[in-house]
Amino acid sequence: MLRTIRSTQGVQTVEVTVKHLGEVQFEVTARQHTVLCDQPAENGGKDEGMTPPEFFLASLASCAAFYAVAYLKKKGLPREGVEARVTAGKAAAPARLANFKIEVKIPTALSEADRAGVDDAVHHCLIHNTLLYPPTIEIELKTPEGA
Repeated sequence: MLRTIRSTQGVQTVEVTVKHLGEVQFEVTARQHTVLCDQPAENGGKDEGMTPPEFFLASLASCAAFYAVAYLKKKGLPREGVEARVTAGKAAAPARLANFKIEVKIPTALSEADRAGVDDAVHHCLIHNTLLYPPTIEIELKTPEGA
């Protein structure tokens, strides 16, 4: 279960509970929300949910999209259809994800100032800032040509 807890120093903490359901399946609970974490068949799962690395990338992508939409909303710009895509490569020694790339698709042309504003907003994403070191993160903003 995800809880936001205010400590005595005013720092917020969040919590997620993960319960093993059998084999390689887990129930992930955040506040009143529950999702299933699983593995593809070739990894011994039933492929009924995202894998942990996919959840990890989903967190980064949804955070980036949230900040992009917040900027567009603040500026009174259309925000319907905003998408974010995150990719990362697998690295070894130790096994980890590395070389993150965030692509944010804004389906409307933006002025250079608003392109810069969206880019700046995405760089303020909580998850992005959490992962900034040591992973490499590349952000690519994709918009239609001309504005």
